[in-house]
Amino acid sequence: MRQKFPSKQITVVERDVTPAGASARNAGFACFGSPTEILSDVAAMGKEKALQLLNMRFEGLRAIQKIFANGLIDFSVCKGYELLDDPRSVERLPILNEWLYEITGAPVTFCQQDELIPVFGFANTAHLVENRFEGCLHPGKLLNALHQLAVKMNIRFLFATEVRMVEEHPQGIKLFMAKGPGLLAERIVYCTNAFSSRLLPRMDLVPARGQVLLTEPVPGLKFNGTFHYQEGYYYFRNLDNRILLGGARNTSFQTEYTLEPFTTLPIQEALEAFLSTVILPGQRPQITHRWAGIMAMGKEKTPILEQLTDRSFCALRMSGMGVALAPAAGKKIAELMT
Repeated sequence: MRQKFPSKQITVVERDVTPAGASARNAGFACFGSPTEILSDVAAMGKEKALQLLNMRFEGLRAIQKIFANGLIDFSVCKGYELLDDPRSVERLPILNEWLYEITGAPVTFCQQDELIPVFGFANTAHLVENRFEGCLHPGKLLNALHQLAVKMNIRFLFATEVRMVEEHPQGIKLFMAKGPGLLAERIVYCTNAFSSRLLPRMDLVPARGQVLLTEPVPGLKFNGTFHYQEGYYYFRNLDNRILLGGARNTSFQTEYTLEPFTTLPIQEALEAFLSTVILPGQRPQITHRWAGIMAMGKEKTPILEQLTDRSFCALRMSGMGVALAPAAGKKIAELMT
């Protein structure tokens, strides 16, 4: 937006003291889609829309790397993997590679690496697929780098400022705050993702809680990379020789459609069971941290990037892929506003 409108005043209004939701509470995956997730999306959305979404994610990750030095945000292309039980997914890797050639530019994006299963120390999984284009980053450092860059570009921030109501008038947009004076704006962009129901009640999105745990350091941890299982409903990575593990939402969908950012015993037990049977078979390392972040889902995974009225726009429903989708979403909204 600053590039499109160099002379305009741009203000970011943030409800909390620091960004919460999934912005700072995600797992730090720089990924664009595992094989089973892509196949599921193609079945649900059709090939064309699914590949368009994949391209948005892939280009978003490239944009992050172009804007920020890897060391500034701890970006590492450590490779992505998926653990697979069904051989039919492995059989479809050639067609997936054919589809992704136009996106990644590589004849082979996914390759079978079953021989790494014992090397990594995993158990109770039949296959392992590698994606050399994926990696990880530090969500907090990315947020900090984004904030510093925006401030340098004369973009203002109002933290701990909750918008309770928005009214659109011929002369502009009026924002009513929970505390303090209101604001008057020429245009507004809603980037409230899962927390949009109060301001935009008719949008096709539902909140979805993602729960995470972090273990104590594990001596001699054998694997490195970002890992997915069951269409990405389970995900884990090596974080300084600790295991960061999240997901299991598919074991209790209804309880996880919530805005409550708390962990729950059933989901945490499912994560711990996966940890001790697949990732570290027979081991039960101590859990030092547990947290939850709130994502936004809907009937489909394509983000909502729309003009709502003459003066209002929205960028919503990142479907758990906000890290990769944010750059493409921002670019699209800036184009709509011109």
